[in-house]
Amino acid sequence: MTALATTESLFFDRTGLDRVRTEALVADALKGADDGELYFEYAQSEAVVWDDGRLRSASYDTSQGFGLRSVAGETSGYAHSSALTEDALSRAAATVKAVHAGYGGTWAAAPQGTNARLYGDENPLGTPSFEEKVAILAAIDSYARGRDPRVAQVSASIVGSWQAVRIVRADGQHAADIRPIVRVNVSVVCKQGDRMESGSHGMGGRQGFAVFLSPDAWQGAVDEALRQALVNLEAVDAPAGEMTVVLGSGWPGILLHEAVGHGLEGDFNRKKTSAFSGLMGQRVASPGVTVLDDGTLPDRRGSLTIDDEGTPSQSTVLIEDGILVGYMQDRQNARLMGMKPTGNGRRQSYAHHPMPRMTNTIMLSGSTPKDEIIASVNKGLYAVSFGGGQVDITSGKFVFSATEAYLIEGGKLGAPVKGATLIGNGPDALTRVGMIGDDMELDPGIGTCGKEGQGVPVGVGQPTMRIDGLTVGGTAA
Repeated sequence: MTALATTESLFFDRTGLDRVRTEALVADALKGADDGELYFEYAQSEAVVWDDGRLRSASYDTSQGFGLRSVAGETSGYAHSSALTEDALSRAAATVKAVHAGYGGTWAAAPQGTNARLYGDENPLGTPSFEEKVAILAAIDSYARGRDPRVAQVSASIVGSWQAVRIVRADGQHAADIRPIVRVNVSVVCKQGDRMESGSHGMGGRQGFAVFLSPDAWQGAVDEALRQALVNLEAVDAPAGEMTVVLGSGWPGILLHEAVGHGLEGDFNRKKTSAFSGLMGQRVASPGVTVLDDGTLPDRRGSLTIDDEGTPSQSTVLIEDGILVGYMQDRQNARLMGMKPTGNGRRQSYAHHPMPRMTNTIMLSGSTPKDEIIASVNKGLYAVSFGGGQVDITSGKFVFSATEAYLIEGGKLGAPVKGATLIGNGPDALTRVGMIGDDMELDPGIGTCGKEGQGVPVGVGQPTMRIDGLTVGGTAA
């Protein structure tokens, strides 16, 4: 069954809403506006969490609702409800009409549709069964504790959702998407004497659980989490000061996402609050640095067949060989900036308005082997994985905590370190990229991005790269 057929059943046949009357209501509500849409959503989600040797929590949720938006210049009106009724739609229409009353806008052209499908539409929640998921979590706990006597605590979770969306425009166009997504996480705490350290690993994507819950997959996740925890047990205090930092491939791309990606979203640049504002066509990074946002990667966590305004996802080049060439755009900001939408209009749910958001943000590979990059550093830091961080979009300043990092001494990896934070400025850091590896790797499917209180799933990726002269905050005396 197609996404349009599935959503026809969910939002019209099941609820009793009349499609023709709904289309007429939307057309009347948005008459005189520049743009807007009715966004339907139906979602099912499940989370099963294991902790401290027992099932800690299990939840299942079903939600539904709509959001109706009108756009008039820089202003937008938004009304939403969990009631899928004509009365609720009529009240929402009255609210958004007030925003553009007397405006007299020019209605924007509809998004160009495609037949692309980037992921399947099967609901992942039913397979495996709840009982089988609990048994797998218990097996994860048992396997981890049997791997090393120093394992003191094991936490694991299995989380999934199935989301159906349908977008109705005032010109009568309909677009729909079915979005499965799953994630499996394992965390291990190891104790040695009075010292306790942790490690974690997660994996996921827009597909069923089968590939992530096979014994090989979950045992590999446990092994990786345990490896990190044991490495951290041997870690020494991180040094502080300005030094050369080598970032590992894959998940360290989260620094690129936060420190650079947000600054290339259309709204910040239209309002001139981004550190990249006004720099289109100028060099903002070292030669060889090419960054893109690609929402078209099959089955990836950050990918979307269509965004939450109905625009098909695309691969958007942001920085090409160090030159700023593009922004990520939703429909409103693209229109106001005289640019084209890029399929980056995203929202957390029907209760949230769309805005420019990243999908899968990636730096492309260079040509230098990883070992050669490490060998080029006399004294520095090799950061393999990151936890939390903070970024100021306007200044570009960032602070990130490394959860796994090593000293580099004489071109060779040295002791693991703890307590290392990377401090810098996103645009400045890009100009300090000295070497780019040939090993671009995507993250394992665990990213969630927050912006203005909304969280959406995202992906990141990058090769190994060397950044010269980055400030490292450490704990060494």
